[in-house]
Amino acid sequence: MAVQVHVAHAATVKGAGVIAGGPYYCAQGNLRIAYENCLQPGASAPLPSLERLREAIETLAEDRAIDPPAHLRQARVWLFHGRNDGTVAAPVVQRLRALYASYGADVALVEDVPAGHGMPTARAGNACATSDSPFLNACGFDAAGALLGHLLGPLQAPAAGPPRGRLERFDQSLYAGGSAPAVSLDEEGFVYVPEVCRSRRCEVHVAFHGCRQGAGDIGERFVREAGYNPWADANGIVVLYPQAIARRGVRLGTWNFVWNPRGCWDWWGYTGAQYHTKRAAQIRAVMAMVRRLADAP
Repeated sequence: MAVQVHVAHAATVKGAGVIAGGPYYCAQGNLRIAYENCLQPGASAPLPSLERLREAIETLAEDRAIDPPAHLRQARVWLFHGRNDGTVAAPVVQRLRALYASYGADVALVEDVPAGHGMPTARAGNACATSDSPFLNACGFDAAGALLGHLLGPLQAPAAGPPRGRLERFDQSLYAGGSAPAVSLDEEGFVYVPEVCRSRRCEVHVAFHGCRQGAGDIGERFVREAGYNPWADANGIVVLYPQAIARRGVRLGTWNFVWNPRGCWDWWGYTGAQYHTKRAAQIRAVMAMVRRLADAP
């Protein structure tokens, strides 16, 4: 999802940090391709070629469905793939690196941490090689700090002790056409606001949780333990934590059928054919949240 938002809004979004993610439009709107070609590609289920991916981006840009990819030049991109990740194969992340590099982005790829499929942290979560809930892996490697450092430049080290800012809940339906569950978003999202950001303008970082990692599955563990908040305090960064939820067909109070049983962000098209563009329901909602944060301290 971070890749989709970045490519779709490349004129606005500075860059992306991606944990075990694949190239833009890898799934091509097809669930089978998403779960085969884009997770564990092989001879019978190959990754889309670099040329095909670029062609899709150029076509979407010509249609003004996404920003011109020229904005990706010199964008900062930080990628991670754990050595023990059995969910997403290394070539998937490497194809993402090649795609960004083909547009001249400043790309860093970390592949030497023995992590499973999850968010690597300094101390929080399961053993490093684990690929299980809450998908936070205590690897002695602070991915949040490394990611933010690459995207934003040299940072002040976080102070010891608990975070000093405030983690607040907000109504996501205000940004999702009146019904967040209709597009597989939770009723509430989170935003972490450092004290300094209440009196001056700050950078905004959007932190997308992974599948089965939203508040509906693991409570507030991701928003409190992924590692972003101490860095946000020390460097004046507002962290937006939008929340997706699981949908298994029809849900009471909504009008549509959505099949998203693991609470993933839409990277294969369960919300519609425009899921990867500026017209996508989830992308529109997230960007509306970002614009609201820009309205006032």
